[in-house]
Amino acid sequence: MLTVIVDYESGNLHSAQKAFEKMANEEGAGQVLVSARAEDVARADRVVLPGDGAFPACKRALDAVPGMIEALDEAVLQRGRPFLGICVGMQMLATRGLEYEPVPGLDWIGGTVERIQPGEAALKVPHMGWNDLVVDRAHPALDGVGSGTHAYFVHSYQFRLDNPAHLLAHADYGGPVTAIVGRDNILGTQFHPEKSQAAGLRLIAGFLRWQP
Repeated sequence: MLTVIVDYESGNLHSAQKAFEKMANEEGAGQVLVSARAEDVARADRVVLPGDGAFPACKRALDAVPGMIEALDEAVLQRGRPFLGICVGMQMLATRGLEYEPVPGLDWIGGTVERIQPGEAALKVPHMGWNDLVVDRAHPALDGVGSGTHAYFVHSYQFRLDNPAHLLAHADYGGPVTAIVGRDNILGTQFHPEKSQAAGLRLIAGFLRWQP
């Protein structure tokens, strides 16, 4: 089995690679490859899209990799390969992002990425640090990741979903903040599993075991 972490110069690739390699070794889940080659993504058994920074810059960087959008469509939408988006990689699943300017997303899960508006004046944006997850819907990849699990967030914008059924988990930051989204063979986490210690490794292991 081949898990490809997409390299488009917009993600924390070293930490993600180490975390996925560790869990792939423990789970007997085959090879982990960091690649900027569309052909590697097209042949992948699982695809991971990380993302750090601003939505517009990340989406333009992804668009700029020759053939990458088409390869993602082929692997994930046409072949049904399991997909995990992390942080901005999750946000790009949306219909559009509104960070600085409106920018189209992949539109794999309907919704809009909007600035966080905490309901308490003392809470600052960005939402940065550890927060507890509240699981809204059970999912096979979330085995061992329940309500109360600590996860590490760093973000100023969140995914507002069109369909509440696509919300798998949220966190409370002066109101609900989308933490995990999913439908069919597609998952996304706003937090960084590779920085979330044991809980993050459990989620990665669950993703590597998951058979949609």
